[in-house]
Amino acid sequence: MSTVTRSASASPMALNGIIDASLFPLKSTADVVNLFRRALTSGIEPDLTLLSIVVGYIELSLTTGEAASQAAAAAAAMTQAATGGSDVIMGNSVPFPVVTHELIAGLYKKFQTILSVVEKPKPHRQATREIIKKVSDVIWNSLIRSSYKDRAHLQNLYSYLSGNKLDCFGVALAVVAGCQLLGYKDVRLAISEDHAWVVFGQKRVETIEVTWHGKGSEDKRGQDIRPGIESGSWLYLGGLAVVCERGMEVAAICAALNISLTANSDCVEVAELQQQLLWLLYDLGHLKRYPMALGTLGELEEIHRTHGSITCEQLYREAIDSARTHYRNHHVYPYTYQGNYYNRLLKYRDAFAAWANAADVIRLYTYQCRDDEEIYKELLDIANELIPYVMKTESSGHSARSILRDAEVFANLLRFYDGICQWEEDSLTPILHIGWAKPLVNNITKFDYDIRSQVVIKLPEDLEAEQAQAAALEAKEAAAAAAAAAAAEALEGNNNTVVKKDEKTKSSELPTTLADLTAACGEKILNPDFLLQGGGQPFAEQKQQTTVGEADSTEPHNNNNNSNSNNNNHHNAEKEATKTTTTTTASVTTSNGGSGSSGSNSIAIQLPVTSEASHQAGQTQTQTQTHIQNQSQHKEAKPEPEATAPDDYDPFEIMLKRPVIALYSQKMKGLKDLLLAEKLNTHAISLQVTAQSVASRKVRGVAEKQSAATISATITAIASSSTSSGTEGGVGGAAAGASLGASSPGGDSIAASRPKRTRRE
Repeated sequence: MSTVTRSASASPMALNGIIDASLFPLKSTADVVNLFRRALTSGIEPDLTLLSIVVGYIELSLTTGEAASQAAAAAAAMTQAATGGSDVIMGNSVPFPVVTHELIAGLYKKFQTILSVVEKPKPHRQATREIIKKVSDVIWNSLIRSSYKDRAHLQNLYSYLSGNKLDCFGVALAVVAGCQLLGYKDVRLAISEDHAWVVFGQKRVETIEVTWHGKGSEDKRGQDIRPGIESGSWLYLGGLAVVCERGMEVAAICAALNISLTANSDCVEVAELQQQLLWLLYDLGHLKRYPMALGTLGELEEIHRTHGSITCEQLYREAIDSARTHYRNHHVYPYTYQGNYYNRLLKYRDAFAAWANAADVIRLYTYQCRDDEEIYKELLDIANELIPYVMKTESSGHSARSILRDAEVFANLLRFYDGICQWEEDSLTPILHIGWAKPLVNNITKFDYDIRSQVVIKLPEDLEAEQAQAAALEAKEAAAAAAAAAAAEALEGNNNTVVKKDEKTKSSELPTTLADLTAACGEKILNPDFLLQGGGQPFAEQKQQTTVGEADSTEPHNNNNNSNSNNNNHHNAEKEATKTTTTTTASVTTSNGGSGSSGSNSIAIQLPVTSEASHQAGQTQTQTQTHIQNQSQHKEAKPEPEATAPDDYDPFEIMLKRPVIALYSQKMKGLKDLLLAEKLNTHAISLQVTAQSVASRKVRGVAEKQSAATISATITAIASSSTSSGTEGGVGGAAAGASLGASSPGGDSIAASRPKRTRRE
């Protein structure tokens, strides 16, 4: 069938119930993308109702229809016979559904009829809390009660208008679309990483709940979200959720598309449609402030790359940059997207760094048991499934290139658990039970003492002291510079020579008086250089003794150098031979009052370097290196650069790193000495991790301090009295920690790993 020619200026919707019939039927993915492009570029607000109905109809037709089920069963049977049980579905025989004008117009009119009980606004009238609550009541009361569960394919208006079913996000979207259809233009959708609500008003600072959250049926409609923000819940992202414009609301519709066909496979057609729509929104700039949509697009590109210049890794980085730039780094999922991506590529160093960064974000919140269920499952999956599997894989080879020989990986592991421990603090429900403690202890024991001891662990009070010391030093240097500048200004125009303090001290130590010279002339030989030029020591013997003394004082200093400097002394001396000769010649010329001719200079440069000069040059170079190394030990280590690909690093360079981390949680600060001990005490580690004394500090008040002191004293006693190695006490420590451990919100069950999407060819 021929494609209908459409005018470039045609608008796909008019927000008055009249839909342009020339845009239909939609028979392919290209037709749907063209519809969205015209809606986003026509100069008229894109109609959320129309677009949600269109993509919803396509999604449900391809994933939940009877034909889709039959095709999935047939493809699964075919794959079972061909591959012997693989979960990858090789094809889908369901044809692309034809979207007709009659179908869309009928559902559109039905939605208008449902909303007819709500009064339309007068010109330039803004929405109020009562109006939005009434719209949400109308939608809420028309839902089938059994739909109050987060199931797949219930997030669009087609699901609502054809079956009266919506999930949490679908209700929020329906309310915003309904307000737009009524004419309230100031109502916008707000999205966190696991929830959605509505903002309204001229400055869009007013907020209102219009749906529920979780698996229960308790709705929050009409409430403000401020209590959730004040409680520190991750669900509301500290008030830094994504507040959408119209184009971003269209992006939310596309990002919410569910491409799942079965538990282990995806629908190719829906994935392709979602991917092309997100690239359209990306090109139009509607994803810049939407980290979750960028992460979704990155996953789709990872499965099947369609863009020539932008990779999925770049999209994950853009998602992180967006969260840092626009939301003060309060979003967790961009880092879990990146970490899981690196884990799938076996780039374990990068994966550990990304997971640690995710934990650095979650530490900003306080754990809420019911609201934070999804992120709890995500972090539990990383801690108890992904990381132990990586450790098991890496420990089998145990080569120099293994992550178990990298102190930075161990530092990131500690940072990951430190973030989770701090997330637990001040919460009414503990997080870390024995199910967390066992994998933690096992992961730590995989690192040898020589690797663990390379990590420099600092506490917040240490960092504050260093910052205060650095500030005082800077202030002192600034004051000295100001004083020197003032003295220079005061002496400007004065012809008197100012003698420096060092020169004054040096000259006072020399026996320059006539009486001293006369008394010593009978016993010692005078130095000709001193008599002719006035430089150096007055007596030759004294000069020789001074030189020998300097050499003697240098020798023990050299013995304290690092092995690298001692091994390279001779090489450094030969390398600096020419430079030392030139410097010596310049010194001789200067000491002669600068009267040497050019000929004398050339002769001095051509003199061969003797072994004595080479030895002195090596000593000088060694002293300089030692001085620089001693100074660098008192400076805070600079942040390590981002980890590179496995084939781009030097294992010896990695082994010599000394990463510096700061531990902020009370539990991990108590583990500082245990983590760096030569023999790990798994009893004490398990007790410390599962201790409940640091939880609910705001509620317990003063009593918490006494309980914390008791737990710390117990752990210290166990650590001091234990004589067994770390691996010998693993089981016993875990059992002892069970008495202090808390049961997880969902028991000891571990959330299943999120399966990698499989693309059918």
